Amino acid sequence: MVEKGTEAPDFTLATDEGGEVTLSDLRGKKVVLYFYPKDDTPGCTVQACDFRDATPAFDKLDAVVLGVSADTVASHAKFRKKYGLNFPLLADVDHEVSDQYGVWKEKSMYGRKFMGIERSTFLIDEEGVVVEAWRRVKPKGHAEMLQEVLAG
Repeated sequence: MVEKGTEAPDFTLATDEGGEVTLSDLRGKKVVLYFYPKDDTPGCTVQACDFRDATPAFDKLDAVVLGVSADTVASHAKFRKKYGLNFPLLADVDHEVSDQYGVWKEKSMYGRKFMGIERSTFLIDEEGVVVEAWRRVKPKGHAEMLQEVLAG
């Protein structure tokens, strides 16, 4: 499990725009890496739209926002277009990266157990070290809180 003070595991994932993002290619910038359960669901939409609206502030703080879920590239592209999202959504369909970061968990809904992503965010510094890790994040207001942390 990835914790504060550890090096962020490197990965390469496909994006909703047809390309790929490799975490280590972003060295020199701060990275807000957020994992979310599912495209176009209520909480995930609130969170994604908050990040969308906050992107100019993150840009000023020299921080890149990356959203990760187990949804497909096609699902991400539809979600991004529907809500005008302005940051990459990464497809972790085999949940390998989610496993590395310790966010692929057993969940329960209406008495049914299943595996899925626990909403979590990792703030990674310019050298690739996790400076903060938040787990079981509440969607509303999270982007604003991250801006405050980044601004110091």
